Amino acid sequence: MHRASTGPADGVILSGVARAPARARAQAGFSLIELLTVVGIVGILATIASASYSRYTLRANRAEARQALLAIQTAQEKYFVQNNSYATTLATFILPSPNGLGVPLDATGLTPAGHYKISVLAATATTYSVQAQAQGAQTKDDSACQTYQVNEQGVFIPAAGTTCWH
Repeated sequence: MHRASTGPADGVILSGVARAPARARAQAGFSLIELLTVVGIVGILATIASASYSRYTLRANRAEARQALLAIQTAQEKYFVQNNSYATTLATFILPSPNGLGVPLDATGLTPAGHYKISVLAATATTYSVQAQAQGAQTKDDSACQTYQVNEQGVFIPAAGTTCWH
């Protein structure tokens, strides 16, 4: 049934339609302050997440340098057993086995993803020292972790076990 009323009061049914109280109608949406607060919080979270992701990708890309140096070290030992000397040039590193090491590098010494450039620092028939130097975006990594080296004695620089190797 319909209730009679002298004026449009809150919560009164007029013509069979219930009207929401005035307070509920005023709070139906978000205020500009609330919206800007949410946008600000999302922006701060996105900034933190982006910085963390960048650090993570730099650390993950370090594996490319370590993998290349370990592959060179292993291939050098195999080459030494077969030839009684170590490979002394980057070209020999790239050549497939048995004449070379078969390390997956391009002609300039770049690793497959291009984050590091491999170079021969010193090499003789009985010694070698090989370096992986950060390239491109990887140069934003910690300065201590931009260059890796290994020699015929298995000495790694920076030393194995440091944060650069994790």
